[in-house]
Amino acid sequence: QVQLVESGGGLVQPGGSLRLSCAASGFTFSSYAMGWYRQAPGKQRELLAHIISGGSTNYAGSVKGRFTISRDNAKNTVYLQMNGLKPEDTAVYYCNKVPPPPNYWGQGTQVTVSS
Repeated sequence: QVQLVESGGGLVQPGGSLRLSCAASGFTFSSYAMGWYRQAPGKQRELLAHIISGGSTNYAGSVKGRFTISRDNAKNTVYLQMNGLKPEDTAVYYCNKVPPPPNYWGQGTQVTVSS
């Protein structure tokens, strides 16, 4: 069965950096576009960045130039390097296929940006 395990979140000061990781299993990882999503309190989950199997990427305007998505198909892992973090980046971050399946999300990893 599909399993997605996000890690790497934490508390960081504004302007700081974090690198998130997502280990995937239960499907042919290299065949799927993967994305990073986030959900802030009281807001809908949003897609921040995605990467296709060949490596091409796309970003939401709110994170373009600050966040970088990458993948290692040999390790079934997708990463999100986050630089220049802002308080408004505070949210739970999830990875998933793009588009996501209707009935599965991992536990996510909390990112809190605060001084």
